[in-house]
Formats: sequence, C-alpha cells, structure tokens
Amino acid sequence: MEVSEVEVRDEVGADYLPHLMDLFASAWWTAGPTVSDVTRILAASDLVVALIHRRSGRLVGFARVITDEVYLAVVLDVIVAPGSRGSGLGAMLMDAIVGHPRLAAVRSIELVCQPDLMPFYRRWGFSEQVGRSRLMRRTSDPLLSGT
Repeated sequence: MEVSEVEVRDEVGADYLPHLMDLFASAWWTAGPTVSDVTRILAASDLVVALIHRRSGRLVGFARVITDEVYLAVVLDVIVAPGSRGSGLGAMLMDAIVGHPRLAAVRSIELVCQPDLMPFYRRWGFSEQVGRSRLMRRTSDPLLSGT
C-alpha cells in the first residue's frame, strides 16, 4: 500500500470500530478488549490519529495520545494493519503525532516500546535516556506483567 493512498484523520467514528477491533486484535498488547472497552478507550484519549485507506475506506493505522498539552504527552497503541507494515504508515502516524498542533508546546512526549522498535522511534528524537526515571507498572494483565 502506498502512503499516498492513505489519509490522516483525528477521529475514529463508530463506523470504524470493527476495523479498530481488528487492528487491536493484531497486536499482542491490545488483543482482547471488548467493543465497550475500545469505545471507552477512544472517549478517554485526548488525541487520536487514524489512517484511512482512500479506496477501501478501511482503517489501516491507529495511534492515540494522552496529554495535558503542557508538560507531558504519552503515545499509546501505535498500530499498523499487518498487511501494511513496512510501507511507511507507522512513520505517517508518528509524523502526525509529533507534528500535531496540540502537542507543539508539550515539554516531553513519551512512549513505551519493545527494544526492536527503538531505532524506528529514534527517528523522531525519542531516546531511552530518560535520566534516572524507570518505568513502573501495576497490572492485572498477564501479557504486560512479564511473567
């Protein structure tokens, strides 16, 4: 799929919910939520970026951000449809996020990723050098507990 065949939107309407469910099912960290869960996730996210394939109308990429628009923004759930990975759509998502006007004045944009994706995110200035900070987690999700 060509990047030129995709448009960026800042919302995911109810008609794209089945597509978003498919995207969530394709990633290990988002697999398993119900439609109700995903509806609540969308409502509670401050910024949503959706990639829609122009011809098919299919949602092929998604990411969301939680932010106070001053000090911190946390990028979550950067997902590209399995058949479209490696085509530049992930970069398109990240360009839309870091270039979004609502995040222009934010002092720190953060995300959590797997080690193999660190080179990808470095292209936008992300670094594993976070001072003395360490990620801590309290979870009931065994996929996220690392055990």
